[in-house]
Amino acid sequence: MSGLLSLLNSPMGKQMISGVAGQTGQSEDKTASVLNMAMPLLLGAMKKNASSPEGAAGLMSALAGKHSGGGVLNNLEGLFNGGVDDDVVKEGDGILNHVLGSKQPQVESALSQKSGLDAGAVSQILKIAAPILMGFIGQQTAQSNVSDSNGISSLLGSMLGGQPTENQSLITSLLDADGDGSVLDDVAGMVLGGDKKQGGIGGMLGGLFGK
Repeated sequence: MSGLLSLLNSPMGKQMISGVAGQTGQSEDKTASVLNMAMPLLLGAMKKNASSPEGAAGLMSALAGKHSGGGVLNNLEGLFNGGVDDDVVKEGDGILNHVLGSKQPQVESALSQKSGLDAGAVSQILKIAAPILMGFIGQQTAQSNVSDSNGISSLLGSMLGGQPTENQSLITSLLDADGDGSVLDDVAGMVLGGDKKQGGIGGMLGGLFGK
């Protein structure tokens, strides 16, 4: 079983960063910055969603389809060769809507402030990254022989392990640090390296996630 960090640092991860950068017209450095923050955020939000029986069952159902065994992750060269298909982008948008819900614009805005890219570019990156992340989860689900909803939350937690120090507060916050049942309102300050209750840019953007 491989963690998310191993994917981002692998040759496949470098290919993903290069491909997403080329597709969106952004630099590889800034694209990598967005992906390194956004993919653990999305994975953590999926883990939170999968903590309920209904959420876990829904994720397992999605993974049994086109994401089974790796999906688009198994053919990144084909994904980026000639441009990412519109169907993949639409699918990514659907994944983001499901995982982030009404908070999607605020998440994109927070990542925009941290990365220096405009929110539109961040949105483009996330729409391409989401199906790749689902493929990675599908691959790990198959390799770990997870066949029911009881095991998927544990698997997602394992995949989040080994994050670099600068991401630790983000991952902690994704487990709903203030215990109010909402993941995303805990994220903004953490992803920006500050406390959402404090002033400054971290506090300002943390307010975007307020209830």
